Amino acid sequence: MAKLNFQIVTPERTLLNEQIDSLTCPTTTGEITVLPNHIPLISSLQSGELVAKNGDKTEYFAVSGGFVEVRPGSNVVVLADTAEHYTEIDEARAEEAKMRAQELMRKASQMSSAEYAKLFASLQKNLARIKVARRSHRGHYGVGSEGILKDRIENEKE
Repeated sequence: MAKLNFQIVTPERTLLNEQIDSLTCPTTTGEITVLPNHIPLISSLQSGELVAKNGDKTEYFAVSGGFVEVRPGSNVVVLADTAEHYTEIDEARAEEAKMRAQELMRKASQMSSAEYAKLFASLQKNLARIKVARRSHRGHYGVGSEGILKDRIENEKE
């Protein structure tokens, strides 16, 4: 079966450089999935979850900003402003940053459009980081031990 030659690169490092089956990434025009022999394209990325699949293995990354380039010959490069593997994300820190951004955004009338846009971008980035970080808490069916099932069992006991 054909594979994608995939790289995810930030200004600081290369996070992944391997062959994969598919790539799903958040672009500014919507989410796209790239498979082998995809037509060439370049698109800008927005903050969100990037998913690289290879057989039964799935890797999750939080990205914010940058570009995805699909080249002829099934070569795909993601040049991200920032990117983190889900195992690298401190969910508590991301949650705190999200709360700070939300609190500051409540004072929107006191800030310039540029300041508001910067806060909104920070909020989007941290929402993506939280979503990706929670991947490490999910069980086989996508619900972690602290999830809905546990709450339902506790509520039934009452």
